[in-house]
Amino acid sequence: MTLSDTAPGNLSPQVARPGYDRSALTHGIVHVGLGNFHRAHQAVYLDDLFALGEGHDWAITGAGVRAPDAAMREVLLAQDCLSTVIELDETGARARIVGSMIDFLPVEEGNGALIAKMADAATRIVSLTVTEGGYFVSAETGTFDPTHPEIRADAARSEAPHTVFGAIVAALKQRRAAGIDPFTVMSCDNLPGNGEVTRDAVVGFAQLVDLELADWIEGQVAFPNGMVDRITPATGARERALAGKLGLDDPVPVTCEPFRQWVLEDNFPLGRPALEKVGVTFTSDVHTYERMKIRILNGGHALIAYPAALLGVELAHEAMAHPLVHGFFRKVEAQEILPHVHPVPEFDPESYLDLIDARFSNPAVEDTTRRLCLDGSNRQPKFIVPSIRDGLEAGTPVEGLALISALWARYCQGVLEDGTPVAPNDPNWQALVIRAGEAKLRPAAWLEMRDVYGGLGENPRFAGAFAKWFEIVNHDGVAAALEAFID
Repeated sequence: MTLSDTAPGNLSPQVARPGYDRSALTHGIVHVGLGNFHRAHQAVYLDDLFALGEGHDWAITGAGVRAPDAAMREVLLAQDCLSTVIELDETGARARIVGSMIDFLPVEEGNGALIAKMADAATRIVSLTVTEGGYFVSAETGTFDPTHPEIRADAARSEAPHTVFGAIVAALKQRRAAGIDPFTVMSCDNLPGNGEVTRDAVVGFAQLVDLELADWIEGQVAFPNGMVDRITPATGARERALAGKLGLDDPVPVTCEPFRQWVLEDNFPLGRPALEKVGVTFTSDVHTYERMKIRILNGGHALIAYPAALLGVELAHEAMAHPLVHGFFRKVEAQEILPHVHPVPEFDPESYLDLIDARFSNPAVEDTTRRLCLDGSNRQPKFIVPSIRDGLEAGTPVEGLALISALWARYCQGVLEDGTPVAPNDPNWQALVIRAGEAKLRPAAWLEMRDVYGGLGENPRFAGAFAKWFEIVNHDGVAAALEAFID
């Protein structure tokens, strides 16, 4: 059965359907980036809230600024913007149809429809999941990079921009001219200080095109920080087959773990949905939650993904069952990451690590190591490098963090240990492959990527550890390196 507003009444009783009248929903949020994570996270929280009979004026209008977003738009519009979300664990699969999104804007050159919708007074929140690499952050400075070619090109065509930040600035300009209060910009990406990073990008872009507008944005627009969490694999044949077993013909179903978490600063001048009623934590201490999650979970994904992938292990739960990979993961987390993480009301770092261990080990989710290896050039600076810096400053161990850098470099040589080629898995893949080849002769070449490591390559303790482990990985193999580290 193809999803539609008329189909839910005929669905299998195994599939939960929206517990509210979708025709009564009205627009309140523009969300840019309709990938699996958003549809299993923010969209689900709003779906839960709407089912309580609350917040029906906060429905989502989807949007995108990249070519793949147009394909997603076509699919979702064909099924009335409904999404299948399937939670998986050892007890089985629990499916629901999520109906919190009511429209998907055209994806077009110049982003005219997106700008117009954001400029509309009914839009009170603009939210984003545009990936960690979508914020144009320089790893060397840790701030927005106004010299990035896409940003410079957008500044020259600011009325018809290609980037989401150019579109946001264009919409805010229209609202200011019309005397309409600005919307709140809410990042839902895994970035340290994601609200501050988003402010840097929006204000930084505005400074290139209109200094007075930039000052107004800096003083008037809210950018709440937030932490988001849910493991959500990519969709493939298995996920579509799971939907099919439930009688659903959905080309883009979402599978995920049961666990989800959302922590937000309560900074929404035009109002917000009452998300605290469906489990969202509002706090002024988002950074502590965020550091715990990004360092332990996102950093932990890297710790298992690269060694496991190189050893030919394809799934995350299989990586956790591999004694060397799991031993490496636990030792690095305990000795090199947890010392720089602080407790939150719900968890201390040790109990949170045990939770992450159990979540990574969930065999039903079948997350792939390839997905976890994706986009290392953007993820390493945000999830691994901060722990390296903290360790160097505090004089605590960084050997395991140096080894994960060496394993990432080995992965970027483009071939697994059994000779299987690695298909491109990073926006900068070709450059990474070239540099990984150079590093075989001169390990320091890898650490000279200042957009990843900043000046860490000049630190003798870290550079020496990296060179040592990179040589062991290349000459003795991944297993030998893991054994040597664990012992």
